Amino acid sequence: MLRDDTHTVGFRAARRRILCATGAAVLALLPLAAAWARPRERRSLAFVHTHTGESLDVAYFQDGAYDPSALQRVNHLLRDFRTEQVHPIDPALLDLLFDLQTLVNREQPFEVICGYRSPQTNAALRRRSHGVAEHSLHLQGRAIDVRLSGVATRRLRDLALGMQRGGVGFYARSDFVHLDNGPIRFW
Repeated sequence: MLRDDTHTVGFRAARRRILCATGAAVLALLPLAAAWARPRERRSLAFVHTHTGESLDVAYFQDGAYDPSALQRVNHLLRDFRTEQVHPIDPALLDLLFDLQTLVNREQPFEVICGYRSPQTNAALRRRSHGVAEHSLHLQGRAIDVRLSGVATRRLRDLALGMQRGGVGFYARSDFVHLDNGPIRFW
């Protein structure tokens, strides 16, 4: 009988520790859940392209739907500025940026280093740098390289990693963060 009581007490203590640890993990994730759970009647983003100087402040999602004309303006701003090729940007990437902006609680424009990248540009960049992926998600309009004024890129990286919504690359020397909506990974 004593053995069963000891086992039961030990089991209950272990279960209590697991529940406390799980509760702490859930509490830590509440800010992320709150950011994504609130109704989003209107989602807007602002951009400044560091290479062209162009800027855009646009509501890309309104009344429960993506706005096609707003998405076209985003596609144009995030075009390959070297070749002037325009490619559709995945709205899920915009949602990722919107949620990240919500987490940092800043509505400053994202400073864009690179949005869409044409195959020609990607190949040229690969010849100059080993850090450019051959099958980069920039080629599909599913990746963007950004910084956010007033927010350290390390903090941006950490928040993006916590979101667990795709790839996150941190380029400290160049002071930008790569974000994509592909598989979860980091570098």
